[in-house]
Amino acid sequence: MNETPMRARAVVDLAALRANVRVLRALAPKAQLMAVVKANAYGHGMVPCARAARRAGAAWIGTALPTEALALRAAGDRGRLLCWLWTPGGPFREAVEADVDISVSGLWALEEVLAAVRAAGRPARVQLKIDTGLGRNGCTPGDWEKLVAAAREAELGGALRVTGVWSHFACADEPGHPSIRAQLDVFRDAVAYAEAQGLAPEVRHIANSPATLTLPETHFDLVRTGVAVYGISPSPEIGTPADFGLRPVMTLTASLASVKRVPGGLGVSYGHQYTTPGETTLALVPLGYADGIPRAASGTGEVLIGGRRRRIAGRVAMDQFVVDLGDDTAEPGDEAVLFGPGDRGEPTAEDWGRATGTIGYEVITRITRRVPRVYVGVEDENDENAAPAEPGAAG
Repeated sequence: MNETPMRARAVVDLAALRANVRVLRALAPKAQLMAVVKANAYGHGMVPCARAARRAGAAWIGTALPTEALALRAAGDRGRLLCWLWTPGGPFREAVEADVDISVSGLWALEEVLAAVRAAGRPARVQLKIDTGLGRNGCTPGDWEKLVAAAREAELGGALRVTGVWSHFACADEPGHPSIRAQLDVFRDAVAYAEAQGLAPEVRHIANSPATLTLPETHFDLVRTGVAVYGISPSPEIGTPADFGLRPVMTLTASLASVKRVPGGLGVSYGHQYTTPGETTLALVPLGYADGIPRAASGTGEVLIGGRRRRIAGRVAMDQFVVDLGDDTAEPGDEAVLFGPGDRGEPTAEDWGRATGTIGYEVITRITRRVPRVYVGVEDENDENAAPAEPGAAG
């Protein structure tokens, strides 16, 4: 770990990430595993996390944006890579030239792929997405025949190879939800139709993190694991990370910027929503909503200081917030742990999600580039991940 003093740091444990990937692979032993690194690897740093996932056996990497996929190629990733959130005029040609598998949800996207193929002078790899009931991206069942026919014609003409058929669950994090079975039936029908028309996808996939953890019948040829890779449970209804042998990868800490003794009756932070009940000690944590700390954590979020959890006193500001230590003592520079695995009694990302009315996914993903990522748990001294990323986010 870099020992240079920092205002704050997000320590990313790549050993924990690799262990999580291996746990997830064991849960779906007959399927390949995709590690999803969209949104800067859920805030952890895209390039280091993709490399660590590859080393742990992730056969595929997944991104939402084409800029993410192309950044991985520029960083040296040469494995199978799927990108799915495309808009008209996107960098289709660059993706074709970089051997990125392009998700196609409609005829307009297929047409853009074919134009890119003509410009690049080489065939594309395409995966067809069917909307089985999430209602977001994906081809509707009513248009599936047209999309399959057009893709098959292009494949016969040598313009592309249909490498996959896939979809995404809406409620896999709610055990027993009736939409799970309904979507699975639609998916099976869509795959069967595509294959009957002559397509032979390498991978059929619908399982996200919660389905990977709890629904083995959904694993097919590939599972797409996102938040679980980073040791976060998709929902409390299916269990904690520890229930599945997963470990949170990120620990967010800061150095106290100020510690002072103040009288009772002192208003704290904007709006004086908190007033000291008596003489007390206030500590200033130099993180705020510009760093990704939710303003909704005002008066609800907790941090660990000196072995004890302390609740935020008053409003979270852009760059800082205050905690009331009571009669405990601390010094400027002492560590405040906002969230981590929970080993030392610190809150977890899920705790912060509950405190702020959101989910652990958002808590980790929203940590901004103002917070340097520091990587630990490297495999060997020659590991390219050993050096800290640039201030903020890698990739």
